[in-house]
Amino acid sequence: MKEMICIVCPKGCHLKVDENNDYSVTGNACPRGAEYGKNELKNPMRMVTSTVKIEGALLRRCPVKTSVAIPKGKMFEVVQALNSVTVKSPIKCGDVIIKNVAGCEADIISAKSM
Repeated sequence: MKEMICIVCPKGCHLKVDENNDYSVTGNACPRGAEYGKNELKNPMRMVTSTVKIEGALLRRCPVKTSVAIPKGKMFEVVQALNSVTVKSPIKCGDVIIKNVAGCEADIISAKSM
């Protein structure tokens, strides 16, 4: 039995997930909490937010994020890819910076127009 706190909403339900009973979840106040508890043990996913270097802008770094959540185990590869990128101004919010980063079927997109 694994215990965790749900992060889907601000309520922060204390979940208990039974790995031996088909990942049954207790302690959730909504169906999203049950889904989160199961997924967190089977295949944890995370959004990545970071910055990349930018040339020709007032600031030196451009905020970026993944377009969808990626497997937690791929986060290091994604961050390594971000460290090797330099973009040129102008950039619009939502522009794709890296397509299919680390083979995760997620794109790195700009989170700010610069």
